Amino acid sequence: MHAFLEYIPLVIFFVAYKFADIYWATASLIVASAVQLIYFLIKKQPIPKRNLIFFALIVIFGGLTIFLHDDTFLKWKVTIIQGIFAFVLIVSQTVFNKNIIKEFLGEALTLPEKIWNNLNLAWALFFALCGFLNWYIAFNFSLETWVNFKVFGLTAMTFIFAIGSVLSLYKYMPDEQKKEK
Repeated sequence: MHAFLEYIPLVIFFVAYKFADIYWATASLIVASAVQLIYFLIKKQPIPKRNLIFFALIVIFGGLTIFLHDDTFLKWKVTIIQGIFAFVLIVSQTVFNKNIIKEFLGEALTLPEKIWNNLNLAWALFFALCGFLNWYIAFNFSLETWVNFKVFGLTAMTFIFAIGSVLSLYKYMPDEQKKEK
């Protein structure tokens, strides 16, 4: 359910873009993200840090986009977020010896340390690639192409990479977990 809720602001952004323009879409994204945070408050649940960071970046870059009437800021937001993800995964593992992917999935899976490290690196490289592709498409193609890539391309890439990650780990799952699948 939570994963579904994360995509609602993106859908609202896309619909607003198709019916209005990038500035209305950006304002809709900001409002939808704020409503998402209010949802957690109403449910008396802690707001995930990820949502707070996204909201802060959306307000900053979206606000600049609207205020200066320049979509460049919104385009950079995606690349910056992807870059932050890649950076955090690499730095946490190499500097702090902390594997974030293992922390998220460690209770569900038991894997050799080398596999956890490879998975962490794979996701870091994936985020870096997504950031680069966003930058390239945002500044070399039309706004329409970028919006479609942002909404559909990045989402599809993430789902495909996540499924590929799970499939690559299948051989390391204990037999009991394989039978449950």
